[in-house]
Amino acid sequence: MRVAVTGGKGGVGKSTVAYNLGAVTDAVVVDGDLGMADLPGSAGPDLHDVLADRADPVEAVREGGPVDMLPCGRSLAGARAANVRGLVDAVRSVERAYGDVVVDCPAGLAADAGMPLLAADRTVLVALPDAFALPDALRTRALARELDAGLAQVVLNRTGTNPPRAAVERALGAPVTTVPESDPLARATATGQPVTATAPDSAAAEAFHALAAAITPPRRGARRTRRGR
Repeated sequence: MRVAVTGGKGGVGKSTVAYNLGAVTDAVVVDGDLGMADLPGSAGPDLHDVLADRADPVEAVREGGPVDMLPCGRSLAGARAANVRGLVDAVRSVERAYGDVVVDCPAGLAADAGMPLLAADRTVLVALPDAFALPDALRTRALARELDAGLAQVVLNRTGTNPPRAAVERALGAPVTTVPESDPLARATATGQPVTATAPDSAAAEAFHALAAAITPPRRGARRTRRGR
């Protein structure tokens, strides 16, 4: 399974959704935002190095943290050296070694937004529960369909009471998971932890488990890694 987590615009919380979805599904999370990485990183080769042919994608995966990650570099020079056309092969290499992959996409419809969708076999679209978000979400859905990464689920993020679930489902033609505005989720994000680890009984943790169940096919075997775990 290769899931692209995307959003019609920035600031909707797609990186938080990607990180927590990776935790629940035991997937490797690939930070595919080459120009504005937003997920935790650490020393070592990163996606910029992979896409500049300086590192192997499987060797660049960081194991041992709360979520296995293929982080992206944060330098302008690294972004310029990266050939985004190599992302599809990199994601598929990680999938062969590890199993499920979640790709955190760039915000909006920037020129490099299509490549993570091309690498995916399904899409999760993150939006805020307001009418102004819908046109951007519709454009992103159209791009996902064009690139054969069908819309599997919509996440309405930071919802309050009575989120417009039914209206969004009608407009986007996909089931909706709501993630409530949440102090436990905000605290987990601030410390680089998945909310399922820090507040497993919270409404936010329950929402991510529901999202994972909605998009994950039945497993046929144990997860693979390059170390044979």
